[in-house]
Amino acid sequence: MNEHEVEAKLKDLPPSSKFVYKTLAQNGSMTLKGLTEETLLSSRTARYGLDQLEEAGLIESAPALHDGRQTCYSLRHGTGPHGEYAKRALVDVAWLEEHIDEFRADDPEYRLLAVEEAYEDGHIPGAVPLDPMESLVYPEHAGIPDREQFEEMMGDRGITEDSTVVVYSDGINETAALAYWTFKYYRHSDVRILNGGKRYWSESGHGMTTETLPVTPQNYTAQEPHESIRAYRADVQAALAGETTLLDVRTAAEYRGEQRTPEDGVPTARASGRIPNAVHLAWTEVVDDNWHFKRRRQLERMFAKRGIEEEDEVIVYCNVGERAALVWFVLSELLGYRNVANYDGSWAEWGNLIDVPIETGSPE
Repeated sequence: MNEHEVEAKLKDLPPSSKFVYKTLAQNGSMTLKGLTEETLLSSRTARYGLDQLEEAGLIESAPALHDGRQTCYSLRHGTGPHGEYAKRALVDVAWLEEHIDEFRADDPEYRLLAVEEAYEDGHIPGAVPLDPMESLVYPEHAGIPDREQFEEMMGDRGITEDSTVVVYSDGINETAALAYWTFKYYRHSDVRILNGGKRYWSESGHGMTTETLPVTPQNYTAQEPHESIRAYRADVQAALAGETTLLDVRTAAEYRGEQRTPEDGVPTARASGRIPNAVHLAWTEVVDDNWHFKRRRQLERMFAKRGIEEEDEVIVYCNVGERAALVWFVLSELLGYRNVANYDGSWAEWGNLIDVPIETGSPE
């Protein structure tokens, strides 16, 4: 069943079913109790929504792993273009092409966000700009915009807390992933990444524009931060003596301390090397030759090879958090691992401290 068929089925269902479906798409598998706590629906209403979704063939159920007496509900495999993944966190080029007129309209319901510095050189029609270095990297407090800054930034771009936001960038979507993670930090419900990003859009024959979309500012109200997806220096220090896995996703040369951060215009550290005991996986390994995220089984094997399983606690880091956000996105949103945090201070913070341990060279 493709996404068009899913949308056609959802159109005829009651609001409670649509709300439950959206909640499962954003959060992955959930029990009835979890759904009622997340949605604030009554148990009876949530149950009715689930029954309608099951009858339409949009969800499936199985005994909960932690308690076989409870039932866990999830989206049926293949009920969208990326149904193999845990959450509905991606859109493809065909979906964006079909909805492009909605993004080109000055309507806060749909917003396309170009998270790139080269917006004026050409962007996908309907996109509004967000410069990642100016808007998402705040070295003075080791990370991201605070709540008030985020609200102002989103409102200026015509986004409300109810908007469906699709983000993309050039490269391998790393700055789009940082934007996505920031949205999730402030608990924005419906945000997705364009699989393949700007390069795949262009190379699959779709046009660019240099026209700037006129946008009517909106009021954006952010929720309280979702702190469990963000790691701080103290969390990393605690991980050194605990069982949490530290995952370094920079290049192998950066990991060994042979090379400093290669990007221009981003904060740098005085020291080279890695956080002790960190395992390594280069961020570029999570995508294929078309810049699409690899299939679920491939990704699971890749992380398992490095000793990372679904139940593990993981802290991902790079230099300023954008490459780490891409791998966090894979682990958390595509694979559904629940205990993954992005250390957005990353090496730009750790490598500038004078009282922390640092390793170099190849691990033994």
